[in-house]
Amino acid sequence: MLLVALGGGTVLLDLVGGGAVLLDTAGGGAVLLDRAGVGAAGGHDPVAIVAPPWAGPAPGLPLGADALGRDVLARVLAGGRDLTLTALAAASTASALGVAGGLWVGWSRGRLGRAAAGAADLLLALPLLLLALLAVVALPGPAAVVAGTVLGGTPLTLRMVADATAAARHAGYVEAALSRGERAGAVLLREVLPAHAGLVGADLGQRLVLAVQLAAALNVLGFGPAPPAPDWAAMLRENLQGLGLNAAAAIAPAVALAVLAGSVAAFAHVLATRDGLS
Repeated sequence: MLLVALGGGTVLLDLVGGGAVLLDTAGGGAVLLDRAGVGAAGGHDPVAIVAPPWAGPAPGLPLGADALGRDVLARVLAGGRDLTLTALAAASTASALGVAGGLWVGWSRGRLGRAAAGAADLLLALPLLLLALLAVVALPGPAAVVAGTVLGGTPLTLRMVADATAAARHAGYVEAALSRGERAGAVLLREVLPAHAGLVGADLGQRLVLAVQLAAALNVLGFGPAPPAPDWAAMLRENLQGLGLNAAAAIAPAVALAVLAGSVAAFAHVLATRDGLS
């Protein structure tokens, strides 16, 4: 540990473990610069404070620093993992439940099928963000995203798959399978579901976009990962006040969210176009 006085300020150098921490109290302020998080490739630890708050782009900091002086680029590169994994889990759950329910509702002609379709219509009439906020009261952030996506996305998938399944009941390949003595469950899994593969894939993409939007909205409201964990949506909330000092701190995570959602939507559109669904 080395203590040095420079121009009325105090600089503390800590070389333990190969890192260096600088604490400059000159001018009555205090800035902590943590270089221990510098990696072999020149990148920084996304939670390490490496510059003054909202410092502009500089060598080693191509996107500058955020509200606490952390490397914006490092946080952008690390901030999409949890959000993407949560969105994937939410979209997969919503799509799986919707496809299973849609196959059953579309094939069934009983009261239970009609009741399930009515419940789906009722859920569609409710505001999605309100459902998500109710869920987040009782569930942690990722679970609330899954619950909100299921409540908002499953009914859409169910209705779409149900309509397609009902139309396929009288298709030649379905009647041929039934005439061979195959049971309804086998026909749905072996004949109807593969025929709807493009529809299901395109719908999964739309559910993923919905989950990304919902996860981002909840994270912006403060229901996402706890600080100082990097997260694109939380970075937007944290850095809006510094737009005039380092706009990249807020623009970079916004661009990352837009690219993720846009890429998924484009892929879903390609699937839909390939199968003649749009």
